Amino acid sequence: MTPLLTTARAPLAAFATMGVLWGTFAAVLPDLKTMLGVDEAQLGLLMFMTPIAAVISMLLAPVIGAALGRVALPVATVGMAAAFVLPGQAQTVWLFPLAMLAAGATTGLTDVLMNARVAALENRSGLYMMNLCHAGYSFGYAAGAVLTGVLRDLAWPPGWVMATMGGLALLLALASYETDGRIDGLRRPKDRAAGHLGLIPVLGGGMVLIAFLTENAAENWSALHIEKTLGGSPAHGAMGPAVLALTMGVARLVGQGFASRVNPVALLAAAATISATGALIAGAAVSPAMAYAGFVVMGIGSSVIAPTAFSLVGRAARPEARARAVARATLLGYFGYFFGPPMLGFIAGHFSLRMAFVFAAAMLMVVPLLARMMAARGESLDAGAESP
Repeated sequence: MTPLLTTARAPLAAFATMGVLWGTFAAVLPDLKTMLGVDEAQLGLLMFMTPIAAVISMLLAPVIGAALGRVALPVATVGMAAAFVLPGQAQTVWLFPLAMLAAGATTGLTDVLMNARVAALENRSGLYMMNLCHAGYSFGYAAGAVLTGVLRDLAWPPGWVMATMGGLALLLALASYETDGRIDGLRRPKDRAAGHLGLIPVLGGGMVLIAFLTENAAENWSALHIEKTLGGSPAHGAMGPAVLALTMGVARLVGQGFASRVNPVALLAAAATISATGALIAGAAVSPAMAYAGFVVMGIGSSVIAPTAFSLVGRAARPEARARAVARATLLGYFGYFFGPPMLGFIAGHFSLRMAFVFAAAMLMVVPLLARMMAARGESLDAGAESP
C-alpha cells in the first residue's frame, strides 16, 4: 500500500482538497443564504455562473495545464483553495456570483488536471489508483462537512468558517506538489491523425455522466423521498445522502483492491447492475430503513463506475492523446451534475419519486454497453498500433 500512496500522493491530495472545499460549502450554504438575505430560488440564480465557469475552464484546461507544465496541478489546487474563501467574504448580492465564478473555474480546472495526472501515473507505474483518489474526495467531503458543522455550532459566521476551512484546504493542497508533475499529452500534436481522440472519451464520458447523474440525483432527492414518500422525519431524511456518501467512500477503498485484479469491463457491468438494484430497492421502499438499504447498495455500485471509466479511458487512448481524452471525458461526465437533479425532479413531478429511481436504474444499465464498446475500440487501436 505504501508504494501506491507514495505514487498517488499528489493527485490524492488534490482530490481530498476538492472534497473538503465542497463539503464545507454544502454545510455552510444555509448560513450563506442568510448572510445574503435571499430565498432558495434567488440563491440558485446567484450560483448559476458556477457550472458555466467550470465548463469553460474544463475546455481551457489542456491549454492552461500545458502552459503551467510541471506545476499545473499544485497551482490549480492552491488556486481552488484560495477561491473558496471568497464566497464567505462576498456579503453583497452582486459580489457573490463573482466569488462562485472563481470557485467554479478553479474546480473545473483542477478536476481535469487531477484525473489526467492519475491516468498518466497509472500508465507509467502500472498501479491502479483511480478508486483510491476518488475515495479521497468522498472522505474529504465528509470531513469538510463535519468540521464545518462544528464551527457552525460554535456560532462562527460564514466568512470565518470558509476562511478557516480554506486555510486548512490550502495546507492540504500543498501536498499536491511534485518535483515533476508534468502531464504529457495536453497539447494537441501537430500530426492531426495522432491527436484524434475518436469515440473513446465520448464513451468513457458517457459512463461518467451516468454515474454522476445517478449519484448527484440520489444525494439531492433521497431526503425528499424518505420524508415525502415514506413519511420519515427530517432527521431520517438527512440520513439518506449521508448514508450514500459514506458508503461510496468506503466502497471506493474496497474497489481499489478489486480494480487491479478484475477486468474493467466486467467490473463496470457488475457495478452498474448492483447500483441499479439499489435504485430499484430505494424506489420500491415501504420504510426509511428499506430506502437506506437501497442507498447503501446503490452507493456500493455507483462508487466504482466513474473511477473505473476514467481509468479505462486512460488505458484505451493513445499515449499522445491520453491527457486530452481524460479531459474530454471529465467534461462530458460533469454534465451529469447539471442534468441529474433537474431530470429526476421532472420525472418525480410528473410521475413520482419512485419512478425517478426506476429511471436511474434504467440509465445505469446503459453502462455495460458503453464499457464493451469502449473496450472493443481500445483493442482495435492496439491492433492498429501493432500492425506494420
